[in-house]
Amino acid sequence: MEILAYLQFLILPTALLVVLLFFSRKNTNLPCNWPVFGMLPAVFSNSDRILDKSTEILESNGGTFLFKGPWFANMNILFTSNPADVHHIMSANYSAYTKGAEWKKKFDVFGGSLLKSDLDDWKNHRVFIRGFLSHQRFQQQMPKIFQDSMGELFQTLDRLSGQEVPVDFQHLLSKHVFHIACRMATGYDPSCFGIDSHETRFSGAISDAFEAIFARHILPESVWRFQNWLGVGKEKKLKDAWLTLDHLLSQYISLKQKELSNRATMEDVEVDFNALELQMIGNKAVEPLSISREVIRDNVLGIMFATHDTTSTALTWFFWLLTKHPEVEIKIRQEMKDGTAELVTFDAEEMSKMVYLHATLCETLRLFPPVPFMERTPVHDDTLPCGHRTNNKMMVIISSYAMGRMASIWGEDCHEFKPERWINDDGGIKHEPPHKFFVFNTGQRVCLGKDFAFNVMKATAMAIINKYDVKMVENHIVKPKLSTILQMEHGLMVTVGKRYG
Repeated sequence: MEILAYLQFLILPTALLVVLLFFSRKNTNLPCNWPVFGMLPAVFSNSDRILDKSTEILESNGGTFLFKGPWFANMNILFTSNPADVHHIMSANYSAYTKGAEWKKKFDVFGGSLLKSDLDDWKNHRVFIRGFLSHQRFQQQMPKIFQDSMGELFQTLDRLSGQEVPVDFQHLLSKHVFHIACRMATGYDPSCFGIDSHETRFSGAISDAFEAIFARHILPESVWRFQNWLGVGKEKKLKDAWLTLDHLLSQYISLKQKELSNRATMEDVEVDFNALELQMIGNKAVEPLSISREVIRDNVLGIMFATHDTTSTALTWFFWLLTKHPEVEIKIRQEMKDGTAELVTFDAEEMSKMVYLHATLCETLRLFPPVPFMERTPVHDDTLPCGHRTNNKMMVIISSYAMGRMASIWGEDCHEFKPERWINDDGGIKHEPPHKFFVFNTGQRVCLGKDFAFNVMKATAMAIINKYDVKMVENHIVKPKLSTILQMEHGLMVTVGKRYG
């Protein structure tokens, strides 16, 4: 009886406190700030739709809200989808917001690559990437790389055509873009290692890594570090992914070292124009760093990820949206028919004429940005345009996913798939400011590969739409994976048929 009385004494006040907290919230759409656990229970109760739930909360709270984490963990996070805040953080007051130590801990698998670096290290990496992507030799070799990869994809699609056999289109697009990423980053066709599928292993490892990194954003650090120490859960998958990536990249680096050692003199042989070789020989054409094998590994991984995962993810959502909106595909086909561009090409000037296709890709990226959120750490106390205070004890997360679905930004039809919103009265592309269309970042961190990514997506889309009909498998469930990359959790199951005439 004494124990029962003690439990009643303990439970009843706690229950009363919970009820008072619940009903005292000014905005019932805000997560409940529970004793001890903060707002973390709301994350787990909405784990199957966390991106959409956070969008709803942001929309009803003026585009910004403070997430209170458990009292025992440093997890206070300011979420924002306010374009004025984004401009302030990423451009106007850029030096006051860095990736910081928290980012580096969560993304440790990427080592010291451009993805993780800050300040002077970031500037040095950026010089190399800018020089590499803008170099004339890079522009000259890309049509051949694209056509080789597209040829392999055509062989697969031709074999599947007419069989009514379901195939995961996400996987096929991933394989296609990986071929391009691997060639430009290492100079090698991934099939040079025999029947072992580097694309499948690389994609799987990156996918597992980003699922674990997502979990690190919602779990207290003490929890995920304990899982890492035990080697369980998603941290176990991350460790395995890290080993896989190290092994794959080591193969490319070792093969390149052997190739270079077999050359008589550097003067006798023209240098292959790929990121791996340029870093290893110190080619001055793109001002590379003096770097170790470890840093070369990190940079090659960064280039391959930035090219492969983001682009293939965007293309997957693009083709899914076309299956849902056949009238949009008809307009793209008509634009291709009316145009002069070759239908298997990597000519930037020719592809620039495909205005409606470009608009459709922009609309896809607005609704399904490959990177759904971005994290920054304040260096010192600051005040955002929205009025919220920030300090170096909190994280700031910019939700690009929410930004694309806010009526306050895009209008009441923000949830509609409408490529026409990207076309101006003169028939050209309407260019939205990057702090509104936050898919390719903004300010000093704006994506250097934006134009290249659009060209890969346009060229791939044109080639496939011209030759094939892609249809969704009935009742296939499409939803985003809980990850820092917005891939489809169950892939994109389709059937493929050849077009005639």
